[in-house]
Amino acid sequence: MKSINILKDSIGNFEILNYEEQNSEYEGMVIQLASNNKIVRSRLAKKTPKKDGYFVAFWEKDSQNVNHPFSELDSIEVLAILINAEDKRGIFLIPKEVAVKNRILSNENQKGKMAMRFYPSWCKNLNSTAQKTQSWQLNYFKEY
Repeated sequence: MKSINILKDSIGNFEILNYEEQNSEYEGMVIQLASNNKIVRSRLAKKTPKKDGYFVAFWEKDSQNVNHPFSELDSIEVLAILINAEDKRGIFLIPKEVAVKNRILSNENQKGKMAMRFYPSWCKNLNSTAQKTQSWQLNYFKEY
């Protein structure tokens, strides 16, 4: 798994609590950081051929096998979106509060998202909507 090496390089040691099979295409897993015991949900984003940015899905199935966005109530402390480009790597570490503010997590007031694009610093010439998204995302991005 590419995710494990990227995570170790960027955030240090951790314990894998579980692999999220429903998002295995994105190497979905939940980890606990050794440094501060925070619980992190991780996804490896994918470069798509026709649009700038990196696409990632994040959802879970309920007891009726229906897909739902992650909920603020039962979600983790940080959402980690990993980028592994040909010659560049980076990580978005989105705190729970920021994920709520940007409508990624669902709650009683908002639906939440089941997928979205992330735009690292090297993504240029974006349309206005993507630029707005990138502007808040870059506050939580680290390239290495």
